[in-house]
Amino acid sequence: MDKFTTLTGIAAPLPMVNIDTDMIIPKQYLKTIKRTGLGQFLFDEMRRDSNGKENPDFVLNREPYTKAEILVAGDNFGCGSSREHAPWALLDFGIRAVIAPSFADIFFNNCFKNGILPIRLPQEIVDQLTEDAKLGGNARITVDLEKQEITRPNGEKIAFEVDAFRKHCLLNGLDDIGLTLQKDQKIAGYEEKLALSQPWIAA
Repeated sequence: MDKFTTLTGIAAPLPMVNIDTDMIIPKQYLKTIKRTGLGQFLFDEMRRDSNGKENPDFVLNREPYTKAEILVAGDNFGCGSSREHAPWALLDFGIRAVIAPSFADIFFNNCFKNGILPIRLPQEIVDQLTEDAKLGGNARITVDLEKQEITRPNGEKIAFEVDAFRKHCLLNGLDDIGLTLQKDQKIAGYEEKLALSQPWIAA
């Protein structure tokens, strides 16, 4: 998993409430277990019409938001089913941070496990950041995880909260597998002892 330290990028405004995981990545794209290639289907039913043609009015189809790395969204983002493909699709598109007043719990947890930083902020602050995002490519937003600060285009800094353990994992690029591999010497030592005391298990 890639480390998340400081991100400065284009923020896309998507001030819709109750965006569920089926809207983020429709069910027909859940057959794969690969984490790559899903970005093209992100918000597919909003990005394209029934003939597969791009909807020019949808924010991620418009410049400069085709290169967005931050999403400023509405309340209860990521509700619905628990599909991990939702953060996979966001990440594959290029989104590394999502800012919203609230998130569905499972989606919130899945973001951290996949290198995306979900940030909860009061509605009035999210509204301000939405207006910043509407300014386009010249109004970049900076997210500093170490300092737990968002810097608006006007220079104003906004503090945000994040769990200390999850912060550590993102800063160091540690997913569940990475955390386990930090214990590889202890695991190897245990397996050596087990092979001596119960050799039939290792056979």
